[in-house]
Amino acid sequence: MNTSLIIDNFLSPPILFFLGGLLAVAVRSDLEIPRDVAKFLSLFLLFSIGLKGGMELAHGEDLAMMLKPLVFAVLLAVVVPLYTFFILKKKIDVYNAGAIAATYGSVSAVTFVTAVSFLQEAGVDFGGHMIAALAIMESPAIIVGVILIGRFASQKKGKNKLKHVLHEAFTNGSVFIILLSLIIGMVISDKQYAGVAPFSDSLFKGILSLFMLDMGLLAGKRISGLRTKGGFLLLFGILVPLINAGVTMVLCPIFGISLGNAFLLTILAASASYIAVPAAMRMAVPQANPGIYVPMSLGITFPINIIVGIPIYYLILQHLYA
Repeated sequence: MNTSLIIDNFLSPPILFFLGGLLAVAVRSDLEIPRDVAKFLSLFLLFSIGLKGGMELAHGEDLAMMLKPLVFAVLLAVVVPLYTFFILKKKIDVYNAGAIAATYGSVSAVTFVTAVSFLQEAGVDFGGHMIAALAIMESPAIIVGVILIGRFASQKKGKNKLKHVLHEAFTNGSVFIILLSLIIGMVISDKQYAGVAPFSDSLFKGILSLFMLDMGLLAGKRISGLRTKGGFLLLFGILVPLINAGVTMVLCPIFGISLGNAFLLTILAASASYIAVPAAMRMAVPQANPGIYVPMSLGITFPINIIVGIPIYYLILQHLYA
């Protein structure tokens, strides 16, 4: 197995800044990225990737080739929270089981952005419609999680909140900005895009590095929330993403999905939400403890995917597509 991709990924600026954030927490530095600045960095990354994805879509893609990964993405967003909920329900209460299941059925936009950057560095093509797959996968898992909680907790009031949860899921800021950018990228001309390219293209890697520093700081602080929760949730946060990624990697070649798209679907399958799901669950399921499901996604799954998952998944897929 070619280990140069793993080393290159490990030594890339975004990953090194992420590790630097973890180190800052470990040595108790007062380093901090202001929340407003962190929010701007997040919006910039989603804006940039959505705009470029829209431009690629505008140049035309085969409908059948687009449909396969999009349908696959929706199935993942429904199946993952379903099967994980019933595993979790055997060990923890229904409310936290539903919240964690929704977390792992939904996706991490930052992990996706980092994976896109990896593909660009490797010179591997992928479809602009994969940006739409990211946006599509945010919401179904949240809805499935809430429905499962309402069903097994036998509480009618959970059903009364479903309308509000649906609104939150589909108008969540990260979903909205990436869809908006995708649509704008589809309608503007190449000349018009050239006017914003210095902002959206040239600054992308630097902005991503700063954002990953903030993610390292946040992950380092949140991982402490799991110290008293036992080994089951730790193993879940490691093994379930690996299972989801493994199944996706096996099925994508069978369904004729291209290497670049298969890699991004694998990353989406392996990731877990720490933005959209907490925002929705705080409203719909206040009984669930964010001190459990947020540290799981941000303190365990996110670092594993970012540091070793991305290059290893790619190497495995290269072998499968050889």
